[in-house]
Amino acid sequence: MKNILVTGGAGYIGSFMVKALLDRGDQVVVFDNLKRGHENAVDDRAVLVVGDILNKNDLNSLFKNYDFDAILHFAGLISVEESSKDPELYYENNVVGSSNLFDEAVSSNIKNFIFSSTAAVYGNPIEVPIPEDHPKNPASPYGETKLKTELKLEELRASDSSVNYAILRYFNACGASLDGSMGESHNPETHIIPLAIKSAINNSEFKLFGTDYDTKDGTCIRDYIHVLDLVNAHILALEKILADGGAYCYNVGTGKGFTNKEVAEMVKKVSGVDFPVIEVERRVGDSSELVADVKKIKEELKFDPQYSDLQTIVESAWKWHNKNL
Repeated sequence: MKNILVTGGAGYIGSFMVKALLDRGDQVVVFDNLKRGHENAVDDRAVLVVGDILNKNDLNSLFKNYDFDAILHFAGLISVEESSKDPELYYENNVVGSSNLFDEAVSSNIKNFIFSSTAAVYGNPIEVPIPEDHPKNPASPYGETKLKTELKLEELRASDSSVNYAILRYFNACGASLDGSMGESHNPETHIIPLAIKSAINNSEFKLFGTDYDTKDGTCIRDYIHVLDLVNAHILALEKILADGGAYCYNVGTGKGFTNKEVAEMVKKVSGVDFPVIEVERRVGDSSELVADVKKIKEELKFDPQYSDLQTIVESAWKWHNKNL
């Protein structure tokens, strides 16, 4: 049993992470400002501390009151589109806030971190599938803020070799619990699967952002990872740093990509609704193809996704959104 802090634990992936840790017997404290998270998403078995990573007093109080074996850091803003419209908001929360968290933790002798990063750090790839050592050229302020936070962890370890971390670069997190009891709820919602499901439920227009990419059908290609598999990757990474120490970076995906049109077609198949699809201009900051090279995480962590075929992803999300839209 470990004492774990989950920042952003009232959010989508964070809430799944909290449940998984509790189910395996860990004690969990959730730290979340609830601006975009949902208090009712936090498992009753966890302790919820409402606070903000931008407030050093909140962090100082947290670390005075609790001792942790590790921190899983999910408290970040996540929209490529929003980051392009308001880069200062993203820099403040994702870079300054994360730096505050890590500095306060290390000063309280908490030195094991799992960081929620993103494939957006790679930008428009020059090699697909994308390996972890691919050049980092973010195409959006969101990707830039995640890369800066990765570098912060590198700096901390360079100055203190007892700092251990694993950076997990998510490709497209998606899906819901298989029974539809937990799922994805963002405001604003920018993710393709919930947006397509909303169109199916309402039989309303679904927008395809960009149909002139250099892909097989002109729409973006993405690697989709089910949230249950993603959470398992965190547990494997946590066990790795607690057992061996060190600094690691892993892509979390499947190594297979689907186009936006294929995703829309799968939502139509699962829902049974032939909702209208309209083609609109590209969104700023979207890369044409993001597919993970997953050899490293499979070899080093024995990561083996169980739920990340597109049909299972969409079926689970359909169950959730049908109850909650």
